[in-house]
Order: sequence, then C-alpha cells, then structure tokens
Amino acid sequence: MTAATTQQPPVSRDPMVPRPFRVVASHLDTDDTVTLSLEPMGSDPLVFAPGQFTMLHAFGVGEVPISICGDPTRPDPLMHTIRDVGNVTHALVSAEVGAVVGVRGPYGTGWRPGDGVGGDLLMVAGGIGLAPLRPALLEVASRRDEYDRVVLLYGARSPADILFEDDLRRWADECRIEVAVTVDYAPPEWDGRVGPVTTLVGRAGFDPPRTLALVCGPEIMMTLTANALLGRGVAPHRMRLSMERNMKCGAGLCGHCQLREFFLCVDGPVLPYSQLAPLLDVREL
Repeated sequence: MTAATTQQPPVSRDPMVPRPFRVVASHLDTDDTVTLSLEPMGSDPLVFAPGQFTMLHAFGVGEVPISICGDPTRPDPLMHTIRDVGNVTHALVSAEVGAVVGVRGPYGTGWRPGDGVGGDLLMVAGGIGLAPLRPALLEVASRRDEYDRVVLLYGARSPADILFEDDLRRWADECRIEVAVTVDYAPPEWDGRVGPVTTLVGRAGFDPPRTLALVCGPEIMMTLTANALLGRGVAPHRMRLSMERNMKCGAGLCGHCQLREFFLCVDGPVLPYSQLAPLLDVREL
C-alpha cells in the first residue's frame, strides 16, 4: 500500500480540507513523470478552468500544488501530470490504481484562451509546462474554427522527456494546430530540432498585433520568451505567463507565494506580462 492510501478522510466542503479522490488510471509519461486520473468519491466532479491548479494531498506525507491537465469540458476524470521531485510528488506518482488522494481547489486564475478568438493564438511551453497548457489546447481544439492561426512551440530536455506525444500528433494532424518541438539535448538518431524553445519564436508564423500568447515553463525560459515576443511586436498585455512559486495553502492565507503585491495562488498563477515584467528582473524577489 502506498503512502497515498494510508488515510481516507470523510467528504468535506471546507475549502481547506481535501476531498477524497480515487486513482482510476496512472500513465507513465517519462522516466520521472506520471499522469494520474482521479474520480471523486461521493461528490460531484471538480469543475475547473484551463490554467487553474489544485493542492494534491498524499495522506500521511503532505500536499503540493499541481496544475490540472485534463479537458475542462469533461472534468471527470480529473487529470494531473506530476514530476517526481520530492517526498510528496514521489508518493503521488507511486499511487496505484485504487489508491485515495486528497484534492483541494481548484484555485487561481486561468488562461482564458477565448480572449484570442478572431485572431492568432500562440502557446509556448517548456518541459512540464506543457501540462498546464494542455487544457487550453483541448479547449481551443474543440473551437478551432473561431481562431485564425494556432501555434504551439514546445521545448523538452531530450526526446525521452517529450510529453503527450499522441496529443501533439493529433493536434497537428487533425486540429490544424501548428506544432513545433525542440529539445535541448538529442541522441544521434534524433532528426528533429535541437535548441531552446525561445529560438522558435522568431520563426513562428503569427500576426503579432492580433496574437494572444500563453507561456508556461521555467521562469528564465518565460522571461526570454517574453523578450522574444516583444521583439516580434506582441503587446505585453497580450502575453500571459503562469507563475507557480512556493504555493502552500492555495487560498492566499500563508504568504509563501507572495510576489511583491501579488499572492500567486489567488491573483495568479496566470498573469499578464505587463504586470509581471517589473518583477521578474528583480533579484531575490
């Protein structure tokens, strides 16, 4: 029995008490990354907007903030892609089918991809940052005719670290989404692009004045991407970045995720670059 199954609390509507969800599927995406599919126990499905996150609780171990990666139009099962980087995430990725985990949320702001309807939509993801963007991509794919060009630029550490390969192919082949994938490091047999995802911005096809850009990944990658988009002529208020820093409570109570005047779990995690630009360059903020 895994750590995620050691306790099974009663269903609660208190926002600070996790609701019990049962693991109904576990998919190994890469050597250290797993996607869990969860179903609520004795309660309604958790309705969410693309870009929101939950606090996932491994009973007896702790909880961590994880972005929801499922389809917002079909919230059951609830899906999260988790990288094994610590005690709590290790307990979660080790949870077997039938195990019980806790869920609080959803919390935070969303991508609001509908704001790009009628123009071009550009999504730039680095590493596991593709997971928080996946709900937006699924929503856009279901409403594809409402947009002009839709472009996804995705960078991974290596070919073995590429997430959602079936989705990437389907979005490109069936949904008229222009998908470009690059990796930082590649074996000799790799015949795709090599280099940081930011290098793809200059070659991507989109009309900057009519583009809404959604960016998710490490902070340095998002900063460099924003600079590249500024160079292409995308307005700062038309860029949205997802900032998930040190979240502990999810409800703006503990202050761990404070970024000057922002509590990222409440005011974010998705914020326009026009608000973030003065803060990202401040050392130790």
